[in-house]
Amino acid sequence: MWNLIPVLEQYLKMRQLVNYFRTSIWTLISFVLVISLILIPLGSFLSYSFFTVDGTDIIHEFSLFNYQEFLTGEIYIKTFIRTILLALTVMFICILLGYPVAYFLARYAGKYKYSILLMLIIPLFMSYIIKIYMMRSILGFSGLINKVLKMLGVIEKPLEFFLWNQNAVIITLVVILLPLIIIPTFTSLEKIPKNIIEASFDLGCKPFQAFRYVIFPIGLPGLIVGSIFVFILALGDFVTPQLVGGTSGFTYGKIIYSNFGMAFNWPFGAALASILLIVSVIIILFTNRLTEKSKT
Repeated sequence: MWNLIPVLEQYLKMRQLVNYFRTSIWTLISFVLVISLILIPLGSFLSYSFFTVDGTDIIHEFSLFNYQEFLTGEIYIKTFIRTILLALTVMFICILLGYPVAYFLARYAGKYKYSILLMLIIPLFMSYIIKIYMMRSILGFSGLINKVLKMLGVIEKPLEFFLWNQNAVIITLVVILLPLIIIPTFTSLEKIPKNIIEASFDLGCKPFQAFRYVIFPIGLPGLIVGSIFVFILALGDFVTPQLVGGTSGFTYGKIIYSNFGMAFNWPFGAALASILLIVSVIIILFTNRLTEKSKT
């Protein structure tokens, strides 16, 4: 009788070889796409930061002039530091507002938690510009807040606190970016098994102790991820300061935008953006290490 075992072995080897090449092809395609669509354009962009401008002509010769201009120009460093502080302020406000919401959804919202979460996710699909103009209609001199305060007799004339300054930029960024800190924090908190929390109570922990030593450390990675989302987006934003910030809401992103626009100084704009990119990568690597430490 003909032995089928060698035939089956050959068939299985061929299948493994075909699967290997199929996987290798898709892996190769993925690498090609990443290199051609991300790394090459990024490298081309970074190379512009080493060129200079003479009038309206870009001089394609290696130079560190743009980076020297950033380090010696007092306004650039001051604006960069002020933008970092603004991004940190937005991040901390989002943490203070977002963590309680995420905690409530994960622990007490019950069957309604996903419906509420969906309501928080839907604004992320709206146009960024529309959301900013919506905030202008709320914060403006004839906006909702000033109208309500005047109607209640609290103020006689519109407050300038809410628009065309850095306060308006912070408020707008907090409202727009708040879901980005709630969603990952909720995801981390929801994954905490209830029996771990119950075990902490059985061991004599009070509610605050259970939160401090059990719930908060386990949910910390999600909070860190959300915080870095908010910080990086607030750090590089130039549309919000442009539309609600006025002259006092000037940020680092607006400087980059102006160099690629009216100033037509692409090399210097590329240098400023490269500095922002380097700082962002360092922050991401640092927070990634913090996340890994919190898991161990």
